[in-house]
Amino acid sequence: MSAPGRSQARIPEGEARRNSDVRAGPLPNANPAARSAEGRPVSSGATPGSVSLVGAGPGDPDLLTVQAVKAIRQATMLLVDDLVGAGVLRYARRGARIVHVGKRGGCRSTPQSFIHELMVAEARRGETVVRLKGGDPFVFGRGGEEAEHLRAAGIAVRVVNGISSGLAAATALGVPWTHRDHAHGVLLVTGHAGQAQAELDWPTLAAAAAQGLTLVVYMAMQRLPAIQAGLLGALGADTPAALVQDVSGGGERRLVSTLGRLVDEAAAWQMRSPSILIVGQVLTAVRAHDVGADPAARGPGPTAPPRAGSEA
Repeated sequence: MSAPGRSQARIPEGEARRNSDVRAGPLPNANPAARSAEGRPVSSGATPGSVSLVGAGPGDPDLLTVQAVKAIRQATMLLVDDLVGAGVLRYARRGARIVHVGKRGGCRSTPQSFIHELMVAEARRGETVVRLKGGDPFVFGRGGEEAEHLRAAGIAVRVVNGISSGLAAATALGVPWTHRDHAHGVLLVTGHAGQAQAELDWPTLAAAAAQGLTLVVYMAMQRLPAIQAGLLGALGADTPAALVQDVSGGGERRLVSTLGRLVDEAAAWQMRSPSILIVGQVLTAVRAHDVGADPAARGPGPTAPPRAGSEA
């Protein structure tokens, strides 16, 4: 049994640093008698620290918002997702504690319960915590769960929006989500449903998309064959479809195809996670040289190969 008021979670070895020094061990005492980051005692019942859920955008640090940069600079502790671009951390203040809490669909991840507990414990200790997430915290970023947990614990929390990777993927292709001639709306869905959630009804989503909506699927690679099969239930095989891998990152790659050829071409081009899937008529505006029926005969392709070690 752990001592009363003492967290049982531990920061994984090597995942925390202050000025590049490893700092690991039990979470700080979260009881009201804890001291702040400056060593001042915290009065009973007070919660002097705070937590900001900050969207780091799709990867390129130039796409950070001004508000995000300000929050990162003010943070005494940053909890950083796996998909946050490395260049983003250059804005962290000297001496800030950085903990990498990798979260990537289909891969080994830090338990969400540990992240919840760590945010509460550090805020009660007096830290200015930034939970740094790829894209936007409220677009498949579990920001809603984290905000609810923090508010229930009496912790002050704010949300700083970021550019969603789904929007950045469309921009990388040179197309919009919506267009007066092609799409009067957009559907944002995840291809990686939670354990308690049933598989999405892809034929129903396809029927909605057929009415003139752009379909944007996050975390699509792990379930790509099933997604393709379901969408073909209501969309034609010639429906434009595209994958954008590592959008705005150093390994960005784009594959423009059709729904019927998508899985085969994705395999031929070795497309990997993280990738965004876009389906819809807005893709008709993509340049013709990005499209081809036989990837194997087209040479190395227009962009760099995938990074080694990435997984679907």
